[in-house]
Amino acid sequence: MPSIVEVKKYLAEYGIEVREYQQPTPTAEAAAAAVGCTPAEIAKTLLFLIGGKPVAVVTCGDMKVKSSLLKKAAGLSGKVKLPHAEEVSQYTGYLPGGVCPFLLTRELPILLDVSLQRFEKVYAAAGNDYSAVPVTYQQLQQLTGGQAAVVCG
Repeated sequence: MPSIVEVKKYLAEYGIEVREYQQPTPTAEAAAAAVGCTPAEIAKTLLFLIGGKPVAVVTCGDMKVKSSLLKKAAGLSGKVKLPHAEEVSQYTGYLPGGVCPFLLTRELPILLDVSLQRFEKVYAAAGNDYSAVPVTYQQLQQLTGGQAAVVCG
């Protein structure tokens, strides 16, 4: 499991600073309160299982992922479900509430919802539920290898 120290080291190579907070940041609302932005500006990283196959989605804190759009963007079929906490840890290496889009395994597909492009910067978790990383959509693409997609309706 990547630690916040590893995430900090990785992002420092790109001149990106990880911010840490005293108050917890496990939800878009809590993170927005800590950061001082709107929940929409929080880049939440969610894991879904589509027909048993894991897919990570990064989207704005005010958006809801639509199953039909997710399956189309991922090129997968089958039932879409949210995994249990153990599965989140197994596939992402992070605990729920601190899932970070950085340092995920190369085998895990990452979809970046285009809703994130509404903002100059968004704030992603950095590997625990007391952190946030200000990044642009382009930085998210570069640092995650994520694919632009429309997965929210």
